[in-house]
Amino acid sequence: MSKTKIVGVKRKTKYSPNHIGNDGMIFNLTTDSLREMGYEVEEFTEAEFVVGSESGQYIFNMARDKSTIRRLQKLEKQGSVIINSAFGIDNCTRGKMTRLLLDNNIPHPASIIIDVNDDPTEGLNEIGAKAYWIKRGDFHAIHREDVTYARSMEEVKSILQEFAFRDIPNAVINEHLVGDLVKFYGVADTDFFYWFYPYDLNHSKFGLEVINGTAKEFPFSAEDLKRECDKAGEILGVRIYGGDCVVAADGSFKIIDFNDWPSFAPCREEAAPKIAECIHKQIIKNS
Repeated sequence: MSKTKIVGVKRKTKYSPNHIGNDGMIFNLTTDSLREMGYEVEEFTEAEFVVGSESGQYIFNMARDKSTIRRLQKLEKQGSVIINSAFGIDNCTRGKMTRLLLDNNIPHPASIIIDVNDDPTEGLNEIGAKAYWIKRGDFHAIHREDVTYARSMEEVKSILQEFAFRDIPNAVINEHLVGDLVKFYGVADTDFFYWFYPYDLNHSKFGLEVINGTAKEFPFSAEDLKRECDKAGEILGVRIYGGDCVVAADGSFKIIDFNDWPSFAPCREEAAPKIAECIHKQIIKNS
């Protein structure tokens, strides 16, 4: 009996800022787990996948390049089972993610989405925050400057001007939340959910965790957080996810970022078999 074939697409290294090794390791561990389950896995880089003719029925991927996403979306429309969905990956770009989370009542900071050449004064006055985060709205964060903290309206306007110079068309501006920064990882259709305080473990992509600083460890419900994260993943269309939230002193939380297939760096040994389990369940469901 022949083995079921799965195609795996790795993430292009430019989309793994300061996490190239970590992203590579979770992909490799997931591939190992799938092979141990009896699957035949054929691996491709994003560049190889885009120029090649491979059109597998089952594809798992950590893709981020727009050309790869377009090809995966085309295959998905033709009936291929793609995990994470290419449409879900696209939904995790900042502007789309913000709209979907707010429109579906996921706990999220007060935010505006704005053309970088427009004046943010009216929208930010309505929010009334003391500080803000300005984030490129058209894509995932690649460079440190794609997510920037601002303490005043003048700083916000200056950062938007910098975005315009870099040909970034729009931005998401979130209110800054005071509280404990918590990072989380989850895998749909499994019991896997892991959270931790990134500042305490010195876990960082761009070093921005220093803004919230050392966690005071306010009590909160991890079960409620998992439920909201699973709901967010379903709304966005991603099964393998991670992100960040801020927990306030009263135990309430708001999700400030949500990503398709992050590195799972602090928990990859435990996560990889669960990711493989999720992929396996999608294959069985669609066989």
